[in-house]
Amino acid sequence: MHKDAFLKRHSEGPMIRMPNAWDAGSARIMEAAGADAIATTSAGIVYTMARPDYEGDLSREECLRAVEEICATVDVPVSVDSEDGYGDTPEEVEETFQKLIQAGARGGSIEDHARFGGDDLMSIEGTVARIHAARQAIDKTDVPFVLTARAECFLVPHPDPMADSLKRIKAYEDAGADCLYIPGLRDRAQISTLLNSVETPVNILVGMPGFDIPLDELETMGVRRISTGGSIMCATLGLVRDAVAGLTAGDLDYLDRMITHADLTKIFGKQKQ
Repeated sequence: MHKDAFLKRHSEGPMIRMPNAWDAGSARIMEAAGADAIATTSAGIVYTMARPDYEGDLSREECLRAVEEICATVDVPVSVDSEDGYGDTPEEVEETFQKLIQAGARGGSIEDHARFGGDDLMSIEGTVARIHAARQAIDKTDVPFVLTARAECFLVPHPDPMADSLKRIKAYEDAGADCLYIPGLRDRAQISTLLNSVETPVNILVGMPGFDIPLDELETMGVRRISTGGSIMCATLGLVRDAVAGLTAGDLDYLDRMITHADLTKIFGKQKQ
């Protein structure tokens, strides 16, 4: 998909199958494997630095550096996991999105999980202000850019995550989001409820243990985009752990999962158009 077709594809289909990369190398491999578009994963980026996720350990500068490298490496659209907008004020969020667009991104997200708050969620009003700021930055350009809004209720302890998620996501839709995202939805009833409650295109996170709805069925239901979150990065680290554990026991089964050096040379030797 051409990067400037990303926004249009959300409304016209077919469903976008978007894996999440953590650096230029993983993004290039995903593109070579046929990804429609590529998202970043803040968890994956911070894990490369041996730091935890959801602790505010990824700075805006580190995020932007990874985005610049990924956008310079692939031709498909790149959507950025930009957490809460990497700013304490709407003005800082607006600046973040200006920088994402300058880096070559064609999408970015605002979530209501507090970057430094552990299990805390930001208020609806505070998140809407951030969405408005991001929207303002986007609308000052002629770049077709997809603004995604995320309600994170299922990712924290919550007495009624579905009801609160729907309340939040409708407010974010009204604030100008181009795509809506409730990470943590696992069953058909939840997804159908979301789809029937909004008019804006919906992203579903499929990178969760136990998620078993076929992707073709999600598309038939009306889902416009799927993403994998940090799951591919976590699977990669799982392979590293298991390979080394096996190595100490005399097991070399990990060799069966290798991409050959010759194939990597072909993939990484590709010249960006």
